[in-house]
Amino acid sequence: MMIKKIVVIMLLAFVPMITFAQASGGQIRRKPQTSSSSKPSRTQTARRTEPTRQLTAEQKSILDNIAYNMVYVEGGTFMMGPIADEKWQAWDQEGKLHRVALSSFFISKYEVTQEIWETVMEKNPSSFYGAKRPVENVNWEECQVFIKKLNALTGKKYRLPSEAEWEFAARGGNKSMGYKYSGSNNINDVAWYKNNSSNMTHEVGLKKPNELGLYDMTGNVLEFCQDYYEVYNENPLTNPTGPTSGFFRVYRGGGWRSSIEYRYCHISARQPIPPTQIYNYVGLRLALSY
Repeated sequence: MMIKKIVVIMLLAFVPMITFAQASGGQIRRKPQTSSSSKPSRTQTARRTEPTRQLTAEQKSILDNIAYNMVYVEGGTFMMGPIADEKWQAWDQEGKLHRVALSSFFISKYEVTQEIWETVMEKNPSSFYGAKRPVENVNWEECQVFIKKLNALTGKKYRLPSEAEWEFAARGGNKSMGYKYSGSNNINDVAWYKNNSSNMTHEVGLKKPNELGLYDMTGNVLEFCQDYYEVYNENPLTNPTGPTSGFFRVYRGGGWRSSIEYRYCHISARQPIPPTQIYNYVGLRLALSY
């Protein structure tokens, strides 16, 4: 008798569950078990959401301004790597000084801001919030997703600059005056860095521009380049885009936490970075082929 009572109680407890499932038109389903290893990465999640929405007038204006702020960089030849007084403080990964010839291209006057990123990606991962501040806390792979979506929304072919394009532009292109930092020998004129940043990013374009009219090429946030990382040799190159394969990518330019005492801010400074690594002092700047 005791066993029969237990069975009846269990059946009565289960009836409401069946009734609720039937009333809602569904079935009783066990929640699938997922392991932490099957959780999608930030990049995989971003890739699933392709831009299908219509932009508002304000959003369209934000994206249209990207093209307006692209600066033409006339092609030329320059010495890439640590030069003059940079040599004594250069890291091994900066490699050998070598001659590089580049075709003309366009590069953005400003780093990609949070309002641009949020317009495209519909989210803002940055640590230091501000529409006109540079986006950060993004990795190289997420930047590729961002650019793909941006191009779909605008019909353009934006991309990250190559390392050679970045350094040529940072040095002032054919208008270069040979400054130690991008636009001046006085870093406080052109950069937000460890000594003046108050440990945060700042709105783009507040410091003086370099010879090409580009802002924050030194300081504020470091910037991703398209290339795989490799150590330079002395061979002359034409329109180099780095090795065809590898793991590490490259970021350049110094950031809000960079110190001049430890060589992070001079123009030839470069560091390898895993493509999925994020920092709140690394962002991006867009380029466009001519």
